[in-house]
Amino acid sequence: MADEGFKRKLAAILSADVEGYSRLMDDDEEATVRTLKAYRATINDLVQQYRGRIVDSPGDNILAEYTSVVDAVNCAVEIQRELAERNVELAYNRKMEFRIGVNIGDVIEDDGNIYGDGVNIAARIEGLAEGGGICISRTSFDSVKNKLNLGYEYLGEHAVKNIAEPVRVYKVLMEPKYAGQVIGEKKLKPQQWWRAAIGPVAVLIIVAGALAIWNFYLRPD
Repeated sequence: MADEGFKRKLAAILSADVEGYSRLMDDDEEATVRTLKAYRATINDLVQQYRGRIVDSPGDNILAEYTSVVDAVNCAVEIQRELAERNVELAYNRKMEFRIGVNIGDVIEDDGNIYGDGVNIAARIEGLAEGGGICISRTSFDSVKNKLNLGYEYLGEHAVKNIAEPVRVYKVLMEPKYAGQVIGEKKLKPQQWWRAAIGPVAVLIIVAGALAIWNFYLRPD
């Protein structure tokens, strides 16, 4: 029986938080709150520009959803570029850098909030990103790799908290020199592809030959 009162949908989820937020607060609470409010306003504007919506924003965290993962990744890139420019004006120890994770997955929507593994994976991927950086899931990568003028670095499979299977993660490379490149994925060499293709064929030939010998020479009359 379908769940009553809940709406399921496929959504692109952006999860972000501030790297070193506790240190910034411990150093200067008022300055940190002022910067956070200004940066949050910028992020809110960009989320709207890219056809997303802010779902929740407790403390230094931000959760946003989009109908398009292309919009979500584009928005993430623009957020990091805009905040990097703003950070130039701050002292080194006062710079505020967000980590961003993007995932696409099935979620439950209830009273404007979203729940489920789709959200949890986005949050776990965010934790793997560097300050000022973006990490995306494999499902997101598959959807955007040929649509955006970006590069990507495969970071491997990661076992993350409360998610049953390892998550394959890609780092978004925003520098123009990486556009169109995918770094870190292992590709089979030509001879390896040949062996991979010929292996099953060879097995079938051997089996067919053995059956023919048995049928014509060894099979009892």
